[in-house]
Amino acid sequence: MLAQIIFIIITLAAFGLFAFNLKKVIRNIRLGRPADRFDQPQLRLMTMLKVAFGQTKMFFRPIPAILHVVVYAGFVIINIEVLEIMIDGVFGTHRIFGGLGSFYNALIGSFELLAIGVWIACAIFLVRRNVLKLRRFRGVEMKSWPRSDANYILITEILLMTAFLLMNAADAKLQSIGSAHYITAGSFPVSQYLVPFLPGSESTLILIERACWWFHIIGILVFLNYLPYSKHFHILFAFPNTYFSNLEPKGEFNNMSSVTNEVKAMLDPSFTPLPAEEGRFGAKDVNDLTWVNLMNAYTCTECGRCTAVCPANMTGKLLSPRKIMMDTRDRMEEVGRNIDKNGAGFEDGKSLIDDYISREEIWACTSCNACTNACPVNIDPLAIIMDLRRYAVMEESKVPGSLNAMLGNIENNGAPWKYAPADRFNWAEQN
Repeated sequence: MLAQIIFIIITLAAFGLFAFNLKKVIRNIRLGRPADRFDQPQLRLMTMLKVAFGQTKMFFRPIPAILHVVVYAGFVIINIEVLEIMIDGVFGTHRIFGGLGSFYNALIGSFELLAIGVWIACAIFLVRRNVLKLRRFRGVEMKSWPRSDANYILITEILLMTAFLLMNAADAKLQSIGSAHYITAGSFPVSQYLVPFLPGSESTLILIERACWWFHIIGILVFLNYLPYSKHFHILFAFPNTYFSNLEPKGEFNNMSSVTNEVKAMLDPSFTPLPAEEGRFGAKDVNDLTWVNLMNAYTCTECGRCTAVCPANMTGKLLSPRKIMMDTRDRMEEVGRNIDKNGAGFEDGKSLIDDYISREEIWACTSCNACTNACPVNIDPLAIIMDLRRYAVMEESKVPGSLNAMLGNIENNGAPWKYAPADRFNWAEQN
């Protein structure tokens, strides 16, 4: 009974802590402005199933895609066994679903094959990051913590899979010697090869099996509560993020109703303006972005695919779309901590632009949408960049000198160049 009570307390505490942290994350996302992303539910559902569940955008890089599918499938399917572990932990039973017979054997056997697949895939990912040191895992934004975060998760996955297989191996040997409480159930195509290396003592085998059982379930509960602090939050947020992703054509920007009303009133004095949205032009801080932008920031996997295809980044400019998302998340977290400490409405004198994202970064963007096309979970860094630009232009009138000259030429000459409209065809006279 003592073990059952301890198990229940640990489980309730873990889920309670996760709910507490998730509530904070949702609060932070709701700092953003409203955005209507509830239209076309069928198309949105298909997008979510294709991109998040089917991982179709991952396969532009087939090798890491296959490895990721193995880890993803293993993580999801193997954790079905957590249901059995939960029931066993609460009621003090052992392999309560063992009565399913051959189906249960096939299930446990498939879990083991997936477990060794996850183990191998995670080991390969560690090699890619730390030995091969692929370029897209590097960058000014990939400091010690973001780089370590990925390693922590991969090592944790390897340890969990090792504990799972070792637990099964000890269980199989205990079944073979007829140990009490260890019913004959399960198939062990992988862990059977570990059995010869285990000790023969029944008490030692029970200790190994129980230690691995506790490590496996506590490890999963710790992993659950680590997610809100990690880029691996995308495990949960990839689904709503792809569901609420932008369905409009890439490169189509929204007009601000306040600006539209003013232009229409200038062209037509009889025009009756519609109610315009409140707030500033563009975005200075995270609360000026939409809730979708902020959810994007929490969903970012930091995989670097966006930065790897960014033409500005390729030419050595400061812009990294991955950094845009990471900076947005960091600033949002800071604002959330300020609310927890000082209450809503507290101003710390900082902003997303300048304190986190520099002017050089936002003006380096060519708005080509390469980053949004490359993202495996439909994150849109360009939307944030354009809102920061809109603020710089429309609220502050601060733009690079070359851009100011171009805008002046468009205003005066109807073209980006300094030549008068009457001189446009002078080039033809010389040919």
